[in-house]
Amino acid sequence: MRRAAIVGTGAIAAAHAEALRAAGDRVELVAVVDVDADRASAFAKEWGVPRTHATSSALLAAEELDFVHVCTPPRHHVPIALECLAANVHVLVEKPPALSLSEVDALIAAERASAGRVATVFQHRFGPAAIRLRRLVAEGVLGRSFVAKCDTLWYRGDAYFDVPWRGTWESEGGGPTMGHGIHQFDLLLSVLGPWQEIRAVAVRQARDVQTEDVSMALVTFADGTVASVVNSLLSPRETSELRFDFERATVEVEHLYGYTDAHWTVTPAPGHEDVVPRWREEQSGIVSGHRCQVAAFLDALDEGSAPPVSLEDTRTTMEFVAALYASAFTGTVVKAGQIGPDSPFYASMEGIGAPWANTR
Repeated sequence: MRRAAIVGTGAIAAAHAEALRAAGDRVELVAVVDVDADRASAFAKEWGVPRTHATSSALLAAEELDFVHVCTPPRHHVPIALECLAANVHVLVEKPPALSLSEVDALIAAERASAGRVATVFQHRFGPAAIRLRRLVAEGVLGRSFVAKCDTLWYRGDAYFDVPWRGTWESEGGGPTMGHGIHQFDLLLSVLGPWQEIRAVAVRQARDVQTEDVSMALVTFADGTVASVVNSLLSPRETSELRFDFERATVEVEHLYGYTDAHWTVTPAPGHEDVVPRWREEQSGIVSGHRCQVAAFLDALDEGSAPPVSLEDTRTTMEFVAALYASAFTGTVVKAGQIGPDSPFYASMEGIGAPWANTR
């Protein structure tokens, strides 16, 4: 049986604990960590966890662990992951996994020297419908990809940002691009493959924050697909939508925080009605979420392979984020591979600074 721990017992930690419980006798949650001792104790009592610790350092010194779930505020993700790697312990880190591309590269370097591996929580990759879609694309069933769109239109009122670490570059690394829409466009990238260039805007419309509250991007992919990506925290009718227009069918999903097969539709192009039965060959009521990714994570450990989503996969998505901000703040087209150590957007997603930085 694998031995796991959770660092950070805020709201998202419950999804991790539930996913571990759903894994049954494959894994045991042996300890949790939180700087708030009362919160850690309450969480441990609720989930039947035998021990609590005040710090990740104390956890790693006291426990024999196979992997650690990092569920802290974003600015702590990389320091804790580096501690785990130094102890040769695997890491499953919540999004955003890091605050910058330079931090991702620091993790990649540390992983090379460790027996541990780092995986990022991008759970929407692991719903049965997304897995099926990627397979049908790979098999050529849907034909060429032409057009796509990815909308994360959510609502977060002023009170949401009363939490001190929200809405700042230093703590979150960005706004809805970094912390909310990242789930949807990571799924987009996992289906469409390498992106080539981005034209973007990012604005602060309504919330009293350092970061943007809306961003939009036009993206060209290596295979020629063109896509739009919208990330908003100002949208009262909340939705998460993806649409893929292939040569032989349109494939769409609309959900909010997790999907089942019921949220997906497939519309065949004239003369390609045979695509629909191919899609329906496998039907599932499983909800995309942490359960699916934790199960895949455990499968990889059992097989001795790298857990999904690898740091290489993560870097592609994080480079997309950095390029979006770079394009928005410089008013230029940004190409894949353009943001290196000499770019101000490599060490910080804020880069040269948001246009509104001095108007708060």
